[in-house]
Amino acid sequence: MTKFRHRIATLDDLPAIVAIYNSTIASREVTADTEPVSVESRLPWFREHQPERRPLWVIEEGERDGIIGWISYSNFYGRPAYSGTAEVSIYIHEDWRGKGIGRYALQEAIDFAPQVNVHTMLGFIFGHNKPSLALFEKFGFETWAHLPRVANLDGVERDLIILGKRVA
Repeated sequence: MTKFRHRIATLDDLPAIVAIYNSTIASREVTADTEPVSVESRLPWFREHQPERRPLWVIEEGERDGIIGWISYSNFYGRPAYSGTAEVSIYIHEDWRGKGIGRYALQEAIDFAPQVNVHTMLGFIFGHNKPSLALFEKFGFETWAHLPRVANLDGVERDLIILGKRVA
């Protein structure tokens, strides 16, 4: 089995992070963005990811350089009382999907949660994104909310499922 590693993202990684993100837009399965985003537009988002509170990691294969995916924690609802809850996002380079990176990334995110005082993790996943729903469910996430037809992707209304898990 291929070994993966991850590290805190640097500003130099942002173009690769954005490229991976943009590669998911056309599928209409992963993100609610409908047009590619720019590196410049993602700078504020990047700066919000402080390693001591809401890390953003890039994933690499073994000893080789080259970003094949990324993981992030994001604030939930932005109020202090929710500081122990984080949304986890996982994005994988299209050449590496289906090769175990999602499992690796989600396990690492769960294991790291106590170090940044996260006791509850959430995943916001479209109802038609069966692979991501299955991944999170495999790790014990449960459906905590089902928001029917809240997204409109090219004229098709889509459900959003919020999966949650207590990790500490």
